[in-house]
Amino acid sequence: MPLGTLDRSPPPFFKQGPSALSKLMFFSALALFLMVADTRFQITEPLRSAVATALYPAQWLAMRPVLWGRAIGAHFESLQAAQSSEEEARRKLAFQAQRADQVEQLTLENKQLRELLTLRERLSATAQAAEVLYDAADPFTRKVIISKGLGAGVVAGSPVIDESGVIGQVTRVHPLVSEVTLIVDRDHAIPVLNVRTGARSVAFGDPTSAGGSLELRFMAANADVAEGDLLATSGVDGVYPAGLHVATVDKVERRADSAFARIHCIPKARVDGARHVMVLQPLTASIAARPEPGPEVAPAKKGGRK
Repeated sequence: MPLGTLDRSPPPFFKQGPSALSKLMFFSALALFLMVADTRFQITEPLRSAVATALYPAQWLAMRPVLWGRAIGAHFESLQAAQSSEEEARRKLAFQAQRADQVEQLTLENKQLRELLTLRERLSATAQAAEVLYDAADPFTRKVIISKGLGAGVVAGSPVIDESGVIGQVTRVHPLVSEVTLIVDRDHAIPVLNVRTGARSVAFGDPTSAGGSLELRFMAANADVAEGDLLATSGVDGVYPAGLHVATVDKVERRADSAFARIHCIPKARVDGARHVMVLQPLTASIAARPEPGPEVAPAKKGGRK
């Protein structure tokens, strides 16, 4: 067979098509054309919307774990923030309550001090202010410890009052503090005068009422004493100045089988809650001493010579 009759073209199976460079240029030009056309004419917008709609369920399912994780994290963050806010609010509320209590206490103390100063101006006896520190350790007595002692000139027997009336009497003095026996102590007695009738008597601490009241003892059953009568110091004992309020008659019990009446009285002073008191000088310090007796003069004999 002559050589010119042979077919030199490759068989269809081995045909390569366009070259790779041609394909690159073609598809690059096509991509550039589509980008320009999409920018100017929005020709791919329907296709894009269709694809987004078709992929939305898959996207929704894929986002659920992320959203749930964010929600759980936000819940715990808000819970922690709420707990912190509540704790801070409670702390501020406790602080404000403490401030309110302090304001009320300071207001009460200010009122008491003003009344004590007013009372001090009315008193003729020497007086000095003191503070009640604490109750005495003995549970069977009604005594308190005040902040003035020998160094401040306090002496045993000094009357102690507040703005409402008599608190008690100094019974023991130390260098820096003093012990005051309250008028409601069962062993304490104070001479009083009924302001309405002028009758004198003695008020004792009432042992039957846990030391919270006074009792007028040895008063006749027919004595002129009524509920509401004001009892004041009589001044006959040489200790308490006259006219200081002591108590108010609360109840009068008259029994046919007893010659004496049981008279219960409520103290005018705050024996359980006094904070600031006034210590007075006893009347015995201002009373002139009894003059010394002079030499005895022999009596003249009767019938003697002139």
